[in-house]
Amino acid sequence: MSFTNIPSVDLADFLSDDPKRKQKFVDEIGQAYEEIGFVSLKNHFLSEKLVDQLYTEIKAFFALSDDIKKKYEREDIGGQRGYISFGKETAKGREIADLKEFWHFGQEPDADANLTEKYHENVEVKELQNFNKVGMEAYKLLEKTGIHVLRALALHIGLEEGYFDHWAKNGNSILRPIHYPPIQEEPKGAVRAGAHGDINLITLLMGASTGGLQVQRKDGEWIDAIPNEDELVINVGDMLERHTNNKLRSTIHRVANPPKEDWDKPRYSIPFFMHPRSEMPLDCLEECISEDNPKHYEDITAGEFLHQRLVEIGLIKE
Repeated sequence: MSFTNIPSVDLADFLSDDPKRKQKFVDEIGQAYEEIGFVSLKNHFLSEKLVDQLYTEIKAFFALSDDIKKKYEREDIGGQRGYISFGKETAKGREIADLKEFWHFGQEPDADANLTEKYHENVEVKELQNFNKVGMEAYKLLEKTGIHVLRALALHIGLEEGYFDHWAKNGNSILRPIHYPPIQEEPKGAVRAGAHGDINLITLLMGASTGGLQVQRKDGEWIDAIPNEDELVINVGDMLERHTNNKLRSTIHRVANPPKEDWDKPRYSIPFFMHPRSEMPLDCLEECISEDNPKHYEDITAGEFLHQRLVEIGLIKE
């Protein structure tokens, strides 16, 4: 089927006590992720109030002077926490940097998480007393939403429902508020975010309703991904595509520049990149290998795969 927009699914179906409604969600999201790799999701765990608070905080942060923001840039850890200034990141395979600056909140694991790796500390913004608190509250609720989506996908693939729980909870996920400033002059081949696939298991995106996000269909056509105001856009990343041996699709997407009359408007979006613990094996699942679909990838862990990709996009220098 040729989508003209991404399918909308309702998490309330999955959470309901009615097995038919639950299965409906599993089938809908499973089919969408096999076909186009994107859905918009309603009835997630973030309240409207929390979303508003988060936007207030990130707008206040990006409005700070460059000198203040630069204080929070941690180049020594490849930008995995804190501020990443304008023009630092390029999409894989592109020469020109994207037109954006952003911030990284990382995992603050539970005391009993039994992690094999140590995560970097989050960077505290002294000028904004609620910035870190609100950011981490949103982080935890996005993680909770993502775990429910992964449970549905586990059932779709034929795995036990909790298969992803251990790997994704306390995983190496990143919440990335992004600011695309107003465009001052004709960009020389640069776009707000170049065409790319995401590295992680799944991405949960707030803020796509302001427009610009485009998704590439199987036939090569670009379509606008336009969710309703209160929906999250959720897509498959390369780790999940690899783990499911291409059954679920990590779809190429981009953020196009706005029409010229809207160049003076900034754009904010807030993706949550759901990463597992680094020791998670991404070997192709037996359930996804068949005569028609032989094994496409070598065995690798999530940590090894992430390192490879961060070098490719320029955030880690080897």
